[in-house]
Amino acid sequence: MLAIENLHAEVEGGPKVANGLTLELQAGSVHVIMGPNGSGKTSLSNILAGHPEYKVTQGKALFDGQDLLAMAPEDRVIAGVFMAFQYPVSLPGVTTLNFLQTTINHVLKKQGKPLMDAYDVIQKAQAAAKQVGLDPSMLKRALNDGFSGGEKKRNEILQLLLMQPKLVILDETDSGLDIDALKTIASAINSMRDKSRTFLIITHYQRLLDYIKPDAIHVLSKGVITQSGGAELANELEKHGYNPKPEE
Repeated sequence: MLAIENLHAEVEGGPKVANGLTLELQAGSVHVIMGPNGSGKTSLSNILAGHPEYKVTQGKALFDGQDLLAMAPEDRVIAGVFMAFQYPVSLPGVTTLNFLQTTINHVLKKQGKPLMDAYDVIQKAQAAAKQVGLDPSMLKRALNDGFSGGEKKRNEILQLLLMQPKLVILDETDSGLDIDALKTIASAINSMRDKSRTFLIITHYQRLLDYIKPDAIHVLSKGVITQSGGAELANELEKHGYNPKPEE
């Protein structure tokens, strides 16, 4: 589903954020990336999403056999890439429902599929809102405008449920959530797991993995994967940290 090979990248006019990163994600798998602050986790998600401030200087990233890095950000969405942001932005004046209908139908049109009418969007959005624990009345409000941090994160997963992408990138979706919100969001994410959808989850906390069982965990440090393992690796990191002291 996603093959990243020897990726080198930098912030435009700033530091390097990827230093030969290589990672392969099979269809139907859930991969988790953990690492210390400043290790390049969010930078990787921004690179994959097509953030214009990030410049790839070497390497490649293939999504479903296509050159992901050559695509415009909106074309990545059309191809099936979704990113839930660590800090979702607000769009004053644009209601959540209007945003959803416009986005969904733009993607469907580009994919050559039938469009969804307003009634269908409302019905699906209300069902998704209940699934993520968001008051359906908030769909009529401007996107994320005046939302709490937890409400913004729930709204990101609501969009995910409606978009039904192939590759799901979650950038610290669990940060700032209380335990009830975490369980609700994890349940919604788990409901989407299937053999054709791949998840790349970025997190600082092992607690998320109590509810979402990954196929693999990777440690990112200084822009490169330094360690990979199964779900048990999270427990080792929780106990010993990212730089454990050598045994005497």
